[in-house]
Amino acid sequence: EQSGFPFLDKDRRGDWKVVDDLQYLAAMGKPGGGKNDIPNRLKRQFFKFNMVLPSIVSINDIYGQMLNGRFTKAEFDSDTMNIVKKMTQSTIHLWDLLKAKMLPTPAKFHYIFNMRDLSRVFQGILLTPKSTILMGGGILTEKDGDHFYAKQEPATTLVKLWQHECDRVFCDKLTNYVDKDMYGGWLKDITSHDFGEEIQSDCESNPPFLISCLRDDVYDEEEVLIERAPKVYEFGGSLVQVRATALEFLDQHNTEFPQKKMELVLFDDALKHLFRISRLIEMPRGSALLVGVGGSGKQSLTRLASYISRSWCFQIVLTKSYNLAALDEDIRGLYRSAGHKKQQTTFLFTDSEIKDEMFLEKINTVLMTGNIPGLFAKDEMLGIIGDLQPEFAKLFPDLPETQANIWNYFLGNVRDNLHIVLCFSPMNKLYPIRAQKFPGLFNCPTIDFFLPWPQDALINVSEGFIKDFEISCDKAEKQALIVHMGVVHSLVVEVCDEYFSKMRRQVYQTPKSFLSFLNAYRSLYKKKLDVLVTKEATLRLGLEKLIQGSEDVAAMKLVLADEQVKLDKATKETNEMLEGLEISSAQAQKEGDQVAVIKANCEADAARIAKEKESCEADLAEAQPFVDMANEAINSIQKKDIQEISANKKPVDIIKLIFDVLLILFQKTIESCKPFQLSFSSGKILIDFFESSFFPHGQRLVGSSDFLAVLQAFGAEGGGKDTMNEETVELIMPYLDLDVYNADVAKAASSAAAGLCTFSGAMKSYYYAAKIVKPKLEALSIALGQLAEANANLAAAEEKLAGVQAKVAELQEMFQNQMAEKKRIEDGANALSRKAQQASELISGLSGEQKRWGEDANAMVDMKHKLVGDCAVAAAFVSYCGPFNQEFRSYMLKDKFTKDCQTRGVPVSPDIEVISFSVDQSTIADWNMEGLPTDPLSIQNGILITQASRYPLLIDPQSQALTWIKSREKDRTPYYGTTTLAHPKLKDQLEFAMVEGLAFIVQQVENTIDPMFDPVLERQYISRGKKKFVNVSDKMMEIDVKNFTCFFISRLPNPAFSPELQAKTCVVDFTVTQLGLEEQLLGLVIGKEQKALEEQLEEVLNEVNQNSKSLLALDASLLSRLTSNTGNLLEDEELIEVLATTKRKAKEVQEKLKNAAETKKNINEKREQFRPVATRGSVLYFAIVDMSGVNCMYQTSLVQFEAIFMQSMNLAEKAALAQKRVGNIISTMTYICYRYINKGLYESDKLTFILVVCTKILITAGLLSSQDMALFLRGGASLDRAQAPKKPFKWLTEDDAWYNALQLSQSIKLFANLPSDMVRNESMWRQWYEHDEPEAIAIPDYEDKIAALPNTAAFLKLVVVRSLRLDRTNLVGKEFVAGTETVRLPSGVDLPVMGPTFTEPITDTMETIYEQSDQYTPIIFLLSKGTNPTDGVLGQARKLKIPAPPCISMGEGMEIVGSKAIEAGVENGTWVMLENCELGLGLMIELEEMLGKVRDTVHPGFRLWLSALPDKDFPLGLLQMSTKCTNEPPMGLKAGLMRSYTVMVDQDKLERIDGKAEGIMWRKLLFTLCYLHSVVQERRKFGALGWCIPYEYNQGDQFACSTFLEKHLYNGPISWPTVRYMVCDVQYGGKITDSLDRRLFSLYAEKWLDPVVLTEGYTLQPQNPILKIPQNFQYLVKDFLTLEEYRAYAASFPEIDSPECLGLHPNADLTYRQKSAKELLEIVGNSQPKGGGGGGGGPSKEDLVYEQAGKLHDRMPEYYVEDIYKQKIQSLGGLSVPLNMFLFQEIQRLQEVLDVVKTMLNQMRLAIKGEVVMTDELATGIGALGDARAPRPWVYSASGTEFSWIIPMIASWFGQLINIDKQSRTWMETGRPNSFWLAGFSNPAGFLTAMTQEVARKHSKAPEYWALDEMVYNTEGTTMKDFANVSSAPNEGVYLHGLTMDGGAYDIKNSVIVESVPKILFVDLPVMLVSAAHFNIQKKKNKEDFGPQGPYMAPTYKYAVRGDGYPGNPDIKNFIFYVNLKCTPEKNPLHWGLRGLALFCNSGN
Repeated sequence: EQSGFPFLDKDRRGDWKVVDDLQYLAAMGKPGGGKNDIPNRLKRQFFKFNMVLPSIVSINDIYGQMLNGRFTKAEFDSDTMNIVKKMTQSTIHLWDLLKAKMLPTPAKFHYIFNMRDLSRVFQGILLTPKSTILMGGGILTEKDGDHFYAKQEPATTLVKLWQHECDRVFCDKLTNYVDKDMYGGWLKDITSHDFGEEIQSDCESNPPFLISCLRDDVYDEEEVLIERAPKVYEFGGSLVQVRATALEFLDQHNTEFPQKKMELVLFDDALKHLFRISRLIEMPRGSALLVGVGGSGKQSLTRLASYISRSWCFQIVLTKSYNLAALDEDIRGLYRSAGHKKQQTTFLFTDSEIKDEMFLEKINTVLMTGNIPGLFAKDEMLGIIGDLQPEFAKLFPDLPETQANIWNYFLGNVRDNLHIVLCFSPMNKLYPIRAQKFPGLFNCPTIDFFLPWPQDALINVSEGFIKDFEISCDKAEKQALIVHMGVVHSLVVEVCDEYFSKMRRQVYQTPKSFLSFLNAYRSLYKKKLDVLVTKEATLRLGLEKLIQGSEDVAAMKLVLADEQVKLDKATKETNEMLEGLEISSAQAQKEGDQVAVIKANCEADAARIAKEKESCEADLAEAQPFVDMANEAINSIQKKDIQEISANKKPVDIIKLIFDVLLILFQKTIESCKPFQLSFSSGKILIDFFESSFFPHGQRLVGSSDFLAVLQAFGAEGGGKDTMNEETVELIMPYLDLDVYNADVAKAASSAAAGLCTFSGAMKSYYYAAKIVKPKLEALSIALGQLAEANANLAAAEEKLAGVQAKVAELQEMFQNQMAEKKRIEDGANALSRKAQQASELISGLSGEQKRWGEDANAMVDMKHKLVGDCAVAAAFVSYCGPFNQEFRSYMLKDKFTKDCQTRGVPVSPDIEVISFSVDQSTIADWNMEGLPTDPLSIQNGILITQASRYPLLIDPQSQALTWIKSREKDRTPYYGTTTLAHPKLKDQLEFAMVEGLAFIVQQVENTIDPMFDPVLERQYISRGKKKFVNVSDKMMEIDVKNFTCFFISRLPNPAFSPELQAKTCVVDFTVTQLGLEEQLLGLVIGKEQKALEEQLEEVLNEVNQNSKSLLALDASLLSRLTSNTGNLLEDEELIEVLATTKRKAKEVQEKLKNAAETKKNINEKREQFRPVATRGSVLYFAIVDMSGVNCMYQTSLVQFEAIFMQSMNLAEKAALAQKRVGNIISTMTYICYRYINKGLYESDKLTFILVVCTKILITAGLLSSQDMALFLRGGASLDRAQAPKKPFKWLTEDDAWYNALQLSQSIKLFANLPSDMVRNESMWRQWYEHDEPEAIAIPDYEDKIAALPNTAAFLKLVVVRSLRLDRTNLVGKEFVAGTETVRLPSGVDLPVMGPTFTEPITDTMETIYEQSDQYTPIIFLLSKGTNPTDGVLGQARKLKIPAPPCISMGEGMEIVGSKAIEAGVENGTWVMLENCELGLGLMIELEEMLGKVRDTVHPGFRLWLSALPDKDFPLGLLQMSTKCTNEPPMGLKAGLMRSYTVMVDQDKLERIDGKAEGIMWRKLLFTLCYLHSVVQERRKFGALGWCIPYEYNQGDQFACSTFLEKHLYNGPISWPTVRYMVCDVQYGGKITDSLDRRLFSLYAEKWLDPVVLTEGYTLQPQNPILKIPQNFQYLVKDFLTLEEYRAYAASFPEIDSPECLGLHPNADLTYRQKSAKELLEIVGNSQPKGGGGGGGGPSKEDLVYEQAGKLHDRMPEYYVEDIYKQKIQSLGGLSVPLNMFLFQEIQRLQEVLDVVKTMLNQMRLAIKGEVVMTDELATGIGALGDARAPRPWVYSASGTEFSWIIPMIASWFGQLINIDKQSRTWMETGRPNSFWLAGFSNPAGFLTAMTQEVARKHSKAPEYWALDEMVYNTEGTTMKDFANVSSAPNEGVYLHGLTMDGGAYDIKNSVIVESVPKILFVDLPVMLVSAAHFNIQKKKNKEDFGPQGPYMAPTYKYAVRGDGYPGNPDIKNFIFYVNLKCTPEKNPLHWGLRGLALFCNSGN
């Protein structure tokens, strides 16, 4: 239409893009049957063709001809040919049935059966070889044994083939068993009818399974492959035979590809799917769309099917950088394989691999045409064409060899050989959307729907796993177990639906979970059974040993007596031998003394000499370095270096000098001294010396072959160096003293020279060191000689002594032998005695164990029997229960798993406890020590994490799991710690963890996990030798399978994980429980308050844990030792000792455990004193968590809360008594927690929070019940009103109040007689009910009764007021919180609750916010209308005299700016302000990590200030780490004025104006402006009654007005009109867009910006208020000189403001308070935990909507037929009459509404039945009708403008439709009505305009000449209350009825407006006469009719909302006209203007 459209590119956005010479071609499905139409405006642009389906005859001609060509009479018998004739018609018949009955619905949008499907059936039949039919089934008919298949007639074979192909095309795409059964019925009927009952019977008894893998490969004699097996499509026999074939191929695959081994369970369904996929892969152009939830086996079966079909299976490998270009590259490879090489290729593609929706566009193109534009570069394309040209020429000799033809041949090959297999999940929310966007994905492939496994299939699979598995039970019990395990999966799937409906948490269970369950059972049962069997055997063996031991003890006592006789004899012989030994010993002693003296002298000499030797060696060591240096120098010299010097005929002078020194050292010949000048450094240095002896002596020395050996010998120990003398050294000193004689100079000449130089110098140094040592060495040598002589003398003496000692030794030996014999006999007797004693004690000591072991052994039999069911329950728990909360876990374990076992007769423990069954206490204690909370849910989570076969995915909003896992795995955590999915080096981190076998912990997971992890999660291991590898993102990574583990942790409280992700991982809900948190907080309290106690407890728990382990170990050791003994128990002495020791230790440990238990009990008693603190902390935290459901921004982390919790103990007042201290902590904690959270809450939510906290405290304390809370929230909403007594009083205006009273009487015993008491004491109750402040007076009959219950008195009063006077609920709610300061617990302890400090208004200034901030924690300001914290932040920066922070408003492109500002701030310590952060979520997501990285380096002065509107996508982590603040204007005049005199006005401002009179005027007017600001702010809370549009008046407006006033007063006398204009029209008025709001503001200015306010004693409230002003307060305009006086005056204002202070009627307060109370109850209700309990039966929501839509459809008025209504209007005067034209337009509009409503009601019913597609519009409409609301398309047009009438509730909306139709139809049928119902017109303003036209036409001639644009409305009230009283129409104008008044009442008698009746909000106006008159005439008439004050011009609105346009949509016109109403001089138009009096056509029903 426009020939172009605007650019969307950022740099050219909005510029016009012209489109020339473009032709449009479009296609669409025919509208209807669930397909949407396109707009007519678009349709008109096209020339349209309707592509109808070919006729039956045409279809028959096409496919019939094909069949006739295939099946000829020459080859096939007559029966077969008869079948062929009928086949086309039968197929079309079946196809027609499917098209007619299987209609598309939302879940079955792919139920489209077109020509493509029909052609696929015939394609399958025609591609089947004739031999298959002629052989009666294929090759199996010729085989025998297990492979035999009974041959059948060709006719039967053909029918079976036809059925099989129909099943594959039609049946496989059906989505449920009901549809499949329906299809099966049709197929059976058609087969019976067309082909005969006999054939159908055969088909039913022997269903066909056609496969093409039955032939064998051909090998020669040497087993060399000659020919591949041909692929022949033939009958595969029964399922058993087909399964055998499939398993054979599976084994072959696993043998051929051991690295990609597949463990598949080929149950019936899987087998069928396998060969369906195989069939499609083997068909030319065959592709498949496999639809099923993750874990159904789609991918595995595709891989096996590809292997069977000899097709190369390709699947893309996702990486982070994988994009469209990478996909193109992969597709090019596939095209080359399939098109160029003609290789069968399978492209396996899953929906988890769709990184970009454009991927699907490519695949869609491949499927539709095969031609992807731009896929190949031109050179690649030409290369392919060149390669294929010879082949093309050979195959198509008749076609020209053009590039286009060859390319088409290539594409044809691609389409024939490339088989795309798409694996999609129907649970993916994009699944139906993709079907609409990419139709080729659903139309081109054959669809195979993987249905949820039916129960039979589940049982079959479980049988496959369990049948041959050895279980200790009988056959019946095993069969029952098999059935139970199949049923468990179905049970859990049902619970998932229940869980979602109650908790709104989506849990999916897939077949993968079921297989995991079966595997878990097998491994668990085997493990547990082995333990039990071993234990039982050990126990029984131990018992046998004990019995045998008892018998042996008696025999032992007899042997003991004989041993005693032998002992006595041996003692006598020993005593005689002892006497002879004593004499010889004395002689030996004497000799020994003499030798000792000699020995002592020798030893003294040896010690002295050793010291001398040590001294010599020390001196010698000093000389050693010089030797080492010399040796090193020698060793550095190479032989080749020496040869180099030797060969040098002219060596440099330094070499000559070195050899002179060597000649002297070696004492060789040297020449006599001759003066000579030496040259060094190439002649730069010249030294006078004497001539060298190098020639010939040095040359001869260096030339000798053993020169190096000589050098080494000289430096060796005892070599030439030790023969050097003083003379030698003197001779070499002149050389050494030369400056040039050094190694560096020598090295320049030769490396050997440097070594020789160093050597010679070292020899000099060695000589001087050795010179000192030599004398000492000589002296040492003499001493050593003397020592040798002494030692010789000692040896002689010792030899003599040895002779004496030998004799003594001989005697000694004889004595020893005798003693040994005696001792042997003695020891034997003692040992035997001791053994007998020990054995006796042991046997009696083990009598307790004997009894216990006997009982245990007998119990083992029962345990083994029950293990069958216990393991099933435990395995089901581990496999299925992770994602559920504690309540549902218990429900599943007891009511589902255990109950089903008991019902089916599976042996099971009736009260099985999974915790004790799965893990022992010591392990739990270890977990607790590592940081796992001690509550049962956390222990269960520990079991799930440690025992699950899949890697855990943890839902961990409070970081409990993360803390535990980090502690538990601290030794196995990689160097980088934890990571996130967004980490740039994630892949490298994963690889490192896998190779090293570490714990890989991924934090901040949201709803998905990177597909890169799939191979790891699915454990796709590839074996290479002993190592395992995983292919991650196309990289083979080694993995330590045994040690590597992976944890994924999400902190989202309710993440939406896909079924596929839940199948791959073990999802565990780690959300903290109140009990669990209480235990943790108790630990923190004790750690802070009683640290020693906590340490003692930890020590005791450690001790108990260790001792418990010891006791178990000792018991096991006792049993093990006993049973491992192979012989007689009493023969094994060591064993008896060990057993006794073990028994003793066990007793000690038991004693320790007993003592520890006592200690623990004492500690716990002391700990329990502090439990109330932990309980309160837990209650407060969960109240805070509840608030996150109120607003997504109210997020507080457990870490933040724990900081507040700990802070409370620091701030709380100390006390000696524990109870007093506990009370102080609780009070402090509750208050600071309230203050912390309160500053981040919107005003509307502050009362909600304190109410939630207060009620939670009372419920936890047991003083309130959840039923009490439910009563408060719901009142009588759940009461059956049809059965309830009717309301007995008219004064009880609210029906709900009566039903609430009835519910109250039924729920709380105290109020059991409430209804009868109200009847009995009616006058008192009426007085209380009608009182303006019922909470301030006594409750009749119950005041004293309530007061007698001090703990709950405040709550009971709240419930009564909420039930009967809903509007006062919020006020009494505050009273309840303020009044519940402490409660007395049943124990007599006073528990602090809340109190008045929690309800006082508080303003958090920017100063306090800054003081409480730090550099690590961002501050987030939650924005609302009229607030902007930026000024406050800038002001605070100015106060602190720091640079103004950069204020960056987030939006497109600003994230980089914000990021750079933060980086600069972190470094420099400046502040940063980011505004409107909800527009920069990208940066917000990065911010948490960014701040975490700089935590250690951030500057202390840095502060990050953020502001944002609530946004559900705002990152959770950032919210949880931030401090939240709100900056809303406070509620109430008192708080508003306090804020003004705190934030805006200071003492300096008060003193700005000099002069007494001027100063008074300034201060009074300043106060009036502040009061006016608070009034206009406060008026907003009354909604449309306050302001038509809720403007964002803020402090900026107030500041601007005060600044203007100040300057105005400076410049001279005040001009009141100027002040009013500037305040009303410029400052505040600049924001006002509605004319009525502008009028309202000007009325305030007229009243208060007037000289009268300066008069003494002027009050701002009305003179005669309808109701008493609270506290009889006088709102005087006072003059004070100081700021403190103004603040004190503001603080004295009443807490509750009367609406009359704002100019409104007291009824306005009723409306506002009722609305606020309802919102409060709804919010508090939503924050409460949802109840469990099963849902009842009854019709579903869809059933109810279906029924209601039918009823509404039946009530619909008839359509208006244009010809008929035109004719009838013509009879009324024709369309030239203005009101007739208006009627014509109204009927046209009404007909459109009727058409939309009637059509949509029809469509809804059809969609619910499933006969049309459930579009979004229909689904939304059904939802609306279900909620009793009018569907949006009935109310609004597509563009959002008004379509009909805006009434939300369906009953009222439909009633309006009936009434509008009635008015329009009556007018059309019988003529113009006497009175018009204005609400019955879609365009009431148009109606009045038409009426004005008619009046103007009457007066258009002389003398009046009234022109239409000079006319104004004239309105008059009549005395007719009811329009039925109107007998005739007026002469001029119209009568209108149905108007209601808000803000006042109408006195019909005096035709004047009066004040509203209390509690009556809307009143009906009488019939009004509305006409039109010339404005001059009307002006005069107004003066006459309405007096000097004039009329009040009441705005009339179409709806019960204010404003020219409808709120939120200004295009919908709401304002109609002004009605002039008479008012009294006392209550003039200004009074009614402030009242907000207005008229409505619809009063809001």
